[in-house]
Amino acid sequence: MRVLGIDPGLRNMGWGIIDVSGSRMVHVANGVAHSTGTDLGVRLLSLYEQLTDVIHKYAPETAAVEQTFVNKDAVGTLKLGQARGIAMLVPAKAGLDIGEYAPNAVKKAVVGVGHAAKAQIDHMVRLQLPGVDIAGPDAADALAIAICHAHHQQSANHLARAIAKASA
Repeated sequence: MRVLGIDPGLRNMGWGIIDVSGSRMVHVANGVAHSTGTDLGVRLLSLYEQLTDVIHKYAPETAAVEQTFVNKDAVGTLKLGQARGIAMLVPAKAGLDIGEYAPNAVKKAVVGVGHAAKAQIDHMVRLQLPGVDIAGPDAADALAIAICHAHHQQSANHLARAIAKASA
């Protein structure tokens, strides 16, 4: 299964792709889409086009996006929500199922605790994907989101097999 993780951001939208086979995960690619322009519509279009290119190039089978948290700056939260809309729209338009995960759930899945620092996330991503060259903190977060989704998919698949076996 090829998983695309997306860390939404209006200025920098991180993305990471991993291949998953059983419990084995392999890094495929990662990067950061940088919005261009000053007009909000142009910036969102820029992110849309870059993320669309990533999907066309790497052909993921599923996607995962980090949920938006509300902060003190309402305008900033609204803009982040608009970028998150792009992060949800592009994979949906490609026909992908999309998982959504709270930041603390991602950290817990990758680091083991829900309040991990960025450096801890980066370190654990590097441990789980040996040899990875990470394009920056946003890309590290996106790879962590992909890893979180892979863990949740494995758990769901294991549960489905157990239910099928019990009902047989």
